[in-house]
Amino acid sequence: MKKTIQTLQEYSLPLIAGVIAAMIWANVSPGSYKALVHTPIHRIGTIFDHAEEHGEPAAQAESHATATSDADHGEVADSSDGEKHAAADGHGGLDHYLSLHFLINDIFMALFFGVAAKEITEACLPNGALNPVSKAINPLFATIGGVVGPVAVFISLNTVLGDPAWKNGWGIPTATDIALAWLVMKFLFGARHPAVSFLLLLAVADDAIGLGIIAIGYPDPNYPTQWFNLVWCIPGILIALGLRMNKVQNWVPYIAIGGAFCWWGLYSAHLHPALALVFVVPFLPGPNKDMGLYVDDGADPHDSPLEKFEHALKGIVDFGLFFFALVNAGVAFGEISGLSWLVVASLIIGKMTGVTGFSLLAMKLGFPLPEGMGRRHLLATGAVSGLGLTVALFVCGQAFTSESLQGAAKMGAVFSVAAAAIGLGLKVGLKIPGMQDTASGSDAEPKDPGSAGAEPSAAVETSKAADQPSEERADDVLAEPVKA
Repeated sequence: MKKTIQTLQEYSLPLIAGVIAAMIWANVSPGSYKALVHTPIHRIGTIFDHAEEHGEPAAQAESHATATSDADHGEVADSSDGEKHAAADGHGGLDHYLSLHFLINDIFMALFFGVAAKEITEACLPNGALNPVSKAINPLFATIGGVVGPVAVFISLNTVLGDPAWKNGWGIPTATDIALAWLVMKFLFGARHPAVSFLLLLAVADDAIGLGIIAIGYPDPNYPTQWFNLVWCIPGILIALGLRMNKVQNWVPYIAIGGAFCWWGLYSAHLHPALALVFVVPFLPGPNKDMGLYVDDGADPHDSPLEKFEHALKGIVDFGLFFFALVNAGVAFGEISGLSWLVVASLIIGKMTGVTGFSLLAMKLGFPLPEGMGRRHLLATGAVSGLGLTVALFVCGQAFTSESLQGAAKMGAVFSVAAAAIGLGLKVGLKIPGMQDTASGSDAEPKDPGSAGAEPSAAVETSKAADQPSEERADDVLAEPVKA
């Protein structure tokens, strides 16, 4: 059973299943699907009544759900006294806070971004991908390109071929889906290839940038940001700092107390509260060195609060992504428009050109690719980084208030799975070797002037190799090359 659960988590199957379920449901019964998203959980059993019991046409059901959605965008009349959002069907107050839309997007996603913040925090530790900084210069250049490229493509294409109403979607194609992109890279090159570590660092870093884009670029469109209310975050941060200074080794008070203050500060300021734990997680006492991305739960005792935090919540987050996808990915195929193709083009073309171009620029400036990774690997990695799903779907809901525009943009995010096929096509067409090819005696990637210049098999040795299990794990970081 444990192996089955680990397989489901490792391959992001709950997220994929949620996308499929949402797409089927939204197209088979759109009225009940929209009611599902915005109906309080204690009345979930009535969702089919909304659309079908009295013969309500799907269009009317959709209109009903749209009104509910509009309410979700924040009827906080006065954030100083914390007035509650009103529900669209006449049930005000608590009903809003009990809808799946609110529970998933405003509360559950705080846990998701908290786990992402944990990975970024650990990357700054000794042996981490961001420590020392010299190890990360080239992939961080690529990260900047992976944000600038898609934004430039989106704005350019929208200016020439698009619609002014779409302009707010510029932030949608900036982030990479960490889990799915890692899965594709592992399939293409083997889990221990340096290109996989390159991709993981790039994905974590551009998701960090994505957090900033959500916070600054997409405040509540119906209500101006109440910047003064962010002072509520200060006691949350100070509480976390105080717990750290007093060497509290239980992660719960950091999150439950410090995180609660930060959540309320963002929510009452009309900024997205899903980012609340980003202010608190860096204060959790961590290990002496980075344990790596996607560490096997059985590989170490998780004795630091930072590791225990992830260990306790990772299962909830991984399986909770099913409900995130169910709530956010349900789009009727009839909502596909030019905006859908604009988003997918920005993700795939913008990521590939941006990541590749900025990484090549870093090479010209004297910062080589990781040892064992060549230009062909870089091109394929840039293509795979265009796979945007989780964060892209999330940003779609922040970028547009119109349900039709949200739906069209979300279809573009879903269509970005084509990046996996493009990556595979590049590997086959350019005959790019992976770890499995090297092991079987196929031609290895020739030395590249921009690479650190060793055989791919040498590049993946790290100081942790001796204590790792024999099975492939994706916890590599951009380790220093092993000296011959």
